[in-house]
Amino acid sequence: MKSPSDAVALTPRLLTSGGFDLLYREGMTLIEEVAAYLDGEGRGESKGLSRDAAFLYATESMRLTTRLMQLASWLLLQRAVNEGEISPEQARSEKSKVKFSALPSDRGGPGWDDIPETMKAYIAKGDRLFERVVKFDRIERGEDLPPEPEGENALSAQMDRLKAAFGGR
Repeated sequence: MKSPSDAVALTPRLLTSGGFDLLYREGMTLIEEVAAYLDGEGRGESKGLSRDAAFLYATESMRLTTRLMQLASWLLLQRAVNEGEISPEQARSEKSKVKFSALPSDRGGPGWDDIPETMKAYIAKGDRLFERVVKFDRIERGEDLPPEPEGENALSAQMDRLKAAFGGR
């Protein structure tokens, strides 16, 4: 049986390979889509919401925008490293200034069911992308990750992470 230290480190390779290009495009595309939505269709949809839903929509819009800007900073720094514009050490120094906000552990409450489905979908996409980038960042910094799930779902969880990392849906 192999120990965790025998595992192949995929993250450094992903960050310097075509896999990063997919992650970068996914992140930047999501940022553009969310900005267009919030400035257009989302603005119209939010006007018809109840008071509770409108408050929650505004809160989630700010959270999502904040997380996406944090992601953009991280992605742009990593891209600069990959293109040789800055050193990995410079990027680590700059990335340390990017403080990732925590994902809300629980969503819902009064008004959640009234939030437009498009907004909920963008929140979910943003959360998944954010979790991937935070994990890459922690690995790059040499931090320990929480233990992976054991048992019959462990393979499924690994496959899901691989699909997500390499742009699969």
